[in-house]
Amino acid sequence: MTVVDVDTPGGRYPIRIAPGRLDRLAESIPANATAVGLVTNPTVAALYGQRAEAALQAHGRRVVRIELPDGEAHKDWQTLNRIFDALLAQRFDRKSVLVALGGGVIGDMCGFAAATYMRGIRFVQVPTTLLAQVDSSVGGKTGINHPLGKNMVGAFHQPVAVEIDTDVLRTLPAREISAGLAEVIKYGLILDADFFAWCEANAAALRALDPQALRYAIGRSCELKAHVVSQDEREAGLRAVLNLGHTFGHAIEAGLGYGQWLHGEAVGCGMVQAAELSADVAGLPRSEVERVRALVRAIGCPTVSPDLGADRCLALMRVDKKAEGGEIRFVLLPEIGRAVTAPAPEPAVRAVLARTTEPAAASA
Repeated sequence: MTVVDVDTPGGRYPIRIAPGRLDRLAESIPANATAVGLVTNPTVAALYGQRAEAALQAHGRRVVRIELPDGEAHKDWQTLNRIFDALLAQRFDRKSVLVALGGGVIGDMCGFAAATYMRGIRFVQVPTTLLAQVDSSVGGKTGINHPLGKNMVGAFHQPVAVEIDTDVLRTLPAREISAGLAEVIKYGLILDADFFAWCEANAAALRALDPQALRYAIGRSCELKAHVVSQDEREAGLRAVLNLGHTFGHAIEAGLGYGQWLHGEAVGCGMVQAAELSADVAGLPRSEVERVRALVRAIGCPTVSPDLGADRCLALMRVDKKAEGGEIRFVLLPEIGRAVTAPAPEPAVRAVLARTTEPAAASA
């Protein structure tokens, strides 16, 4: 088993990475828990719901399953209230614990519910998608979407543990694997040039779910994110670099309608666009832009954005959480392995959009 420790002002906790962790979930439940709420969706519940419940029942506490509708389109107040309704109906108290069994949508909503129910209860992340395993389950960001922007309503609330069972990836569609790999290569681009090169050499093995390659990729991604989060829990500075590709990507998601593209697909395309912008304003060599484009294509993500219109894209970017005073701030790459946050001239952004968009583009 690989264990990565996360240490932040909001809490210290382990990320445990190994096959079969789903059967050992009781180990992550605090001894004084009074009840356990298992938050999931019908898709994941059909695959792993009974197994997770059985594992949690070994703790000896009451386990209540709370199923939410599946998909990014349901990451909203109405769905969040289903969790609160169930917790209140089942008389969950401040010593109760929530368990998020699912992808990033479930993890974000369950975490936000935990952050706000009775002003804060504990929760455990059990991510079942690759993207959630390497990104959204780690670091304590929780929240829901607003029609005008992604993840605009939320809170920082650290889990007490993250349990990553690598076996569950076998049931993921290939598209979900590709979306998760976009977040994996992001870590190499912003923090570790050697890891980016490793991803280039192992892209085929990762897409084929080679166990050794996956375990290394997940572990290294979690190590890099833990390093950043431990230094900047609330995104006051360094942590913002984790949003490489997200300013462009969130605009794609919001512009198309949440759920049309997977989050990782939008981020993958957004990283190509961020690399293009970096070449124009931050000095990234053109040869490195092509490395980024080639690897995003190799993992199976789009490299060309649908044409939403430059004015619409810019308006959506101005709602981005990194914007300051209406000025859009981007994560840029002076070189592979190093990232900075900075504004970019609007003409440069428009030029990038013009050469990286295509009407109704769905794939590279």
